[in-house]
Amino acid sequence: MKLSQFNFNLPDDAIALYPHVSERTIKRSDGTTQTFQVTRRDEARMMVIHRKSQTIDLYNKDVKGEPTEDDYIKFKDVSKYFDDGDVMVFNDTKVFPARLYGTKEKTDAKIEVFLLRELNAEMRLWDVLVEPARKIRIGNKLFFDDTGTMVAEVIDNTTSRGRTLRFLYDCPHDEFKRELYALGQAPLPHYIIDHTHEETVSAPTPNDPNATKTVAVQDRPYREEDMDDFQTVFAKEEGAVTAPATGLHFSREMMKMLEIKGINTAFITLHCGLGNFNQIEVEDLTKHKMESEQMFINKEACDTVNKAKLAGKRICVVGTSVAKATETAVGTDNLLKEYEGWTNKFIFPPYEFGLANAMLANFYHPESTLMMSACAFGGYDITMKAYELALKNGYKFGCFGDGMLILDD
Repeated sequence: MKLSQFNFNLPDDAIALYPHVSERTIKRSDGTTQTFQVTRRDEARMMVIHRKSQTIDLYNKDVKGEPTEDDYIKFKDVSKYFDDGDVMVFNDTKVFPARLYGTKEKTDAKIEVFLLRELNAEMRLWDVLVEPARKIRIGNKLFFDDTGTMVAEVIDNTTSRGRTLRFLYDCPHDEFKRELYALGQAPLPHYIIDHTHEETVSAPTPNDPNATKTVAVQDRPYREEDMDDFQTVFAKEEGAVTAPATGLHFSREMMKMLEIKGINTAFITLHCGLGNFNQIEVEDLTKHKMESEQMFINKEACDTVNKAKLAGKRICVVGTSVAKATETAVGTDNLLKEYEGWTNKFIFPPYEFGLANAMLANFYHPESTLMMSACAFGGYDITMKAYELALKNGYKFGCFGDGMLILDD
């Protein structure tokens, strides 16, 4: 397929900047009421796509089986679509606070440093991205706190924006990591932190005291709770620089509900990287190369998934990262194999999945590899129709947005 087939107009106000928030009203004993907002990641909306019947459900149904207008299906309703013995496969990668801001020696220029991975624990070597890259050369020192304790030296150029840093911090490794992460922020995607609107402000000059100018104002300041919001409740294995977004919808209550209903869970690890956000620069998708991501699938996950697969149960992959990992490790017998290594698998239509027969996904940005993976599973035509309905009905896009469930019925 062609890149242009996945293009559509995504309005700025359709991008979710925060996790889903619900209003709650309490009534006091004196008869007065108070309304307040609470973050409920599991109350985002969820569209259901039936890929064989080529139908889409937006609303819950009444006792007669008719859709109830405005009663949208919510993500927390997902367990209704699965039965005892079915399996949901999750990505238990853990995001670390990868975005730091420092200053360059002598000039005090502000520099963003994005940690990618630790290369050598003993030498404190890290693979990073820097912005603006043109100002950062080999030999430069970067300072990350007011005391000058956390300092890094640039020792190599890896790509146009990539650098290797050596942190000059003499202490036990655990203490170093703790201090480094304390300076970092949640690595929210740039489509969130760069979300701005224009405002006209006063800018008087000697010749015109009433002069104004238009400036870009950030819509989404950093918050202390961002690190918790950008982490799944089942995160375990540290190594991701962006969250497996679909997993963000799951609450602890939802996980317990799956357990009560007899729906089994399996956990694989794929450390999600920034390659998921790289702009595709070729029209012919067969010529696009994905960046590699490290992944692990153990025997316990294989046993859980394969037992259900052989019994004819539903295997639901939670998110495109899980789809990528399981399709990397599935055998010719359509069973999951143990795996430890890297994958650069790029899934786009047409593609025949070997393992899963259900998929949970978010609504993704146009021309993104994540959107293409969802289209490959659901089928291009019906999934694009779902995107059209999402825009028409005010669904939210991105990692904090609404979701879709794709079923093989």
